[in-house]
Amino acid sequence: MQVAVVFDSAGTLLRTYRVVKDVQSGELLMDIETTMLTFADPDRVLCVLHGHTRDFMKAPPETLVSDYLRERCIAFGISCTRRVVERETVKAILRDDKNATLGDMQECMRIIWPEIKGREIVALNNGLIVHTGHKMIEFCVTAGGTPFQGAKKTITGLHQMGVFTYIASGDREAKLERMADYLGIPRDRVFGVATPAIKEKIILDLKQQYDIVVMVGDSINDLRAMRAADIAVLSFEQPSVK
Repeated sequence: MQVAVVFDSAGTLLRTYRVVKDVQSGELLMDIETTMLTFADPDRVLCVLHGHTRDFMKAPPETLVSDYLRERCIAFGISCTRRVVERETVKAILRDDKNATLGDMQECMRIIWPEIKGREIVALNNGLIVHTGHKMIEFCVTAGGTPFQGAKKTITGLHQMGVFTYIASGDREAKLERMADYLGIPRDRVFGVATPAIKEKIILDLKQQYDIVVMVGDSINDLRAMRAADIAVLSFEQPSVK
């Protein structure tokens, strides 16, 4: 019998620290669950930016995020949304927004970095939550994560039992691959920028290859994949509203 276990990353394999800034009010939201924030409004879309934190930090803080993304040709991925949304719709908002500045993003980055610096392996991601109804960047997001104690041992143990392990996450694939290298998960079993629908499809595809497929997650964006799996495991390793 062949078994596959699919892990979410943030909150499941990684202890994650998050800061979200409300662009309009300037309020900082600490350790908030970004998927819950996104799902709270059907017009919100969580986007992951394919840019390096160091480059974002070097740029003038007064620069509009839209100008920076456009001039640097920074790509993005849709990580989480409640309903189907056209990529071009999101792209237009990111290109034309006149509110969010790099200073908003940098403020989040400065808070997260001290939490993770000095760790053996870290994953740092930056994103934006856009509102398709208001056609604006509503929130800036920075998330940094390090593997939970025992994560590597768990993966090694599963491999020794002959279990195939995968990662399916809304995080950037480049960051996930570094984490997978550390944990011992092959890169061809890593799926990044995976929306809830994509996670579900991954599970359904794997069920054609394996006798049993297990989904391990910690949040609402894992729910569809959990329902599709033969066995679902809800992780409480990192406390949050489930």
